Amino acid sequence: MVPTCHLMPHLRGLHFKNFMGKTISSCLLPALISCFYLQLQFGTASDTIRASESIKDPEFIISQGGVFRLGFFSFANSTNRYVGILYNQIPVQTVVWVANRNRPLKDSSGVLTISDDGNLVVSNGKAELLWSTNVTNLVPNATTAQLLDSGNLVLNNGDNGGSSSLWESFQHPSNAFLQTMKIGVDVKTGRKVHTRSWKGPDDPSDGNFTDCLEPFNIPEGVIRNNNQIYFRTGPWNGHFYIGLIEMNTVYLDGFYVVADDEGKSYYETYEYSNKSMLIYYELDYEGRFVERKWDAGKGDGINRYLILQNDCDFYGKCGAFGICDPKKQPICRCSKGFKPRNAEEWRRGNWSSGCFRTTPLQCQRDNNNGSGGAGQSDDGFLKLKTMKAPAFPDRSSIINGECKDQCMKNCSCVAYAYDAGIGCMFWSGDLILMSRNSPLAESIFTFVCHLRNWVKFLSVDHVFDKLRQYLPFWVKVINQVFLFADTGFRVIVITTVTAGIVVITISTLFLWCRKAKYKGRNKKRKQIKHQFSSENIGENPVGVKLQQLPLFNFEELATATNNFHPEKKLGQGGFGPVYKGTLDDGKEIAVKRLSKASGQGLEEFMNEVVVISKLQHRNLVRLFGCCVEAEEKILVYEFMPNKSLDAFLFDPVKQRLLDWRKRFNIIEGISRGLLYLHRDSRLRIIHRDLKASNVLLDQDLNPKISDFGMARIFGGDENQANTKRVVGTYGYMSPEYAMQGQFSEKSDVFSYGVLLLEIVSGRRNTSFYNNKDDLSLLGYHGNYGGKAIFGD
Repeated sequence: MVPTCHLMPHLRGLHFKNFMGKTISSCLLPALISCFYLQLQFGTASDTIRASESIKDPEFIISQGGVFRLGFFSFANSTNRYVGILYNQIPVQTVVWVANRNRPLKDSSGVLTISDDGNLVVSNGKAELLWSTNVTNLVPNATTAQLLDSGNLVLNNGDNGGSSSLWESFQHPSNAFLQTMKIGVDVKTGRKVHTRSWKGPDDPSDGNFTDCLEPFNIPEGVIRNNNQIYFRTGPWNGHFYIGLIEMNTVYLDGFYVVADDEGKSYYETYEYSNKSMLIYYELDYEGRFVERKWDAGKGDGINRYLILQNDCDFYGKCGAFGICDPKKQPICRCSKGFKPRNAEEWRRGNWSSGCFRTTPLQCQRDNNNGSGGAGQSDDGFLKLKTMKAPAFPDRSSIINGECKDQCMKNCSCVAYAYDAGIGCMFWSGDLILMSRNSPLAESIFTFVCHLRNWVKFLSVDHVFDKLRQYLPFWVKVINQVFLFADTGFRVIVITTVTAGIVVITISTLFLWCRKAKYKGRNKKRKQIKHQFSSENIGENPVGVKLQQLPLFNFEELATATNNFHPEKKLGQGGFGPVYKGTLDDGKEIAVKRLSKASGQGLEEFMNEVVVISKLQHRNLVRLFGCCVEAEEKILVYEFMPNKSLDAFLFDPVKQRLLDWRKRFNIIEGISRGLLYLHRDSRLRIIHRDLKASNVLLDQDLNPKISDFGMARIFGGDENQANTKRVVGTYGYMSPEYAMQGQFSEKSDVFSYGVLLLEIVSGRRNTSFYNNKDDLSLLGYHGNYGGKAIFGD
């Protein structure tokens, strides 16, 4: 067996995905040469583990062609050890299968061996079993485990491949879908072979997402989130999945779906003809299906996300009979002849309740009246072009021209479509997931009701009934016309009057709606103005001219943040969660929403608006506006793509991006912002909560001070104040403020000093424990001086 080559300490355990798209640095060459030298020293690694053999951490075996290796590994910033299969030809650690993914080794005492009962097992130094192939009725001392160049680990009955395969890693995948692997289902036994995502980028334990081929009535690929459908590819038509945009000729190189034993089992697999590229697919921890390529000739990699490229890819985004169009805002609308089931939720940007039919189909009305479904002539079909086929279609082999007639004969049929590779597809019940993001999809024809009510409305008797009810004068005029005019003239008069009534009615309704909306906004502004102009707002008796501050409505912000979807969440503070949003004009914003569980409330919310609405400085975050509706209290800021300073400063990977020049620029920017608050602004502001998480970084890592919920405004002759309510973050508070409630500009300067030490040292103040006498960075610095932190 060959010991692992630890190329460089800082690269050990890093995953392939973090380096895709980057060339390998020349500094790796000496390490690679050392690794090859060690392999020459120890000889060629075997590809097989026999009953009398085992591999111990850090040993490994390599497949015959050198493509994959099986052995022990760990991830960056983790001491956990795992047994897994990795690409051997990629210099960056690339894991494709993990044995003990849910039971990691806590040290380097692990052993991978063939047990007495013939199973391949992983155990620790205490001989505790952490993982096993768990095959029954094996012959002791007669099995071997072999790693193939395909990446498949096979437990064989006998040496050199044996007479039969007893267990394969390809039948128990992790999160990677490798070439020649078969992902599918046996309908008869119910057994599925599927990939399962990791829990996190460096945590291979079972995640929430699974990817499998579902037979349904027509096979299609499905990703589930905790057993709920999360994404679907659309049906397989014999050549490609008709709902998957990325199904192009390059992607189809060697990809196919197979039905065995007359539809009793299905599987999908692929095999690329280009052997110079190492390609595999991965279901990542966020539920996305990713194509990963490594070009050995160029020495770099490329990632490509094949699904979930926009919000319309999520299953059930717009609910039943909802149509999703990612190019429109809002993205969801109801199909013609339908309206939202829950109008209030739709206004808030939650479309999952879907739509319902405004008028029942003629056959449904006839069935309810006991006429047996005759008279379906008032029903027709609406053509929806380039739509992703809805879920769960029924299939028929009849030719295209007969699809419509077949659907018309069945009252439960609500839509049909035709694909040359599938035939006719019919749907009954509610249609889920209709979206316009698939140019390969066929047109879907859905049942709609003809405009029967409008035909009745245009009858002569109906027109006169309405005219007599609402317009007596015009009734008299038209009656006179009917006495002397011929039939043609009567029709012209009726048509003209009817059209005029319709136009006037629609115009009146439109103007009424606009007026009501305008009144609502004015009322809302007055309510908010009244709230902000109260005489005592905590410690700040200062009002705000709301006419100068833009007001957002809740519906607009819910749409911008995809109904405050967890994927849009940027972080969580004492005030509440912060979400990334995009307005209709494309402007990116940060939406700070007061949480009901927050210790802060209306006082801090109004205080922040009072303070920050008066401030303008390049090193202070900009407030775009606010929203107060019912119990909702929301602040809208400019979006800062690099989030907060602590996300860079205390992250072992990101902190490498902060060289001394960038750190100095950040220190200088914070100083300028603080100087503006204390000296240069018209209002003197004491921040009272200055810390790394309240300093945001823009695209160029320029700092901007944020979170003014605790801030105090000083008058021109004030330089110190007391408070009975001490607020802020321990570790950053000055002693006189924390113990006596006295705060001034010096309080912020003390917090700035703590922040300065954190920026220079890269260490968090409240988590700097070296021994029992030093509880913080300040204490350690005070005891040992600058050399203890910064070195000589």
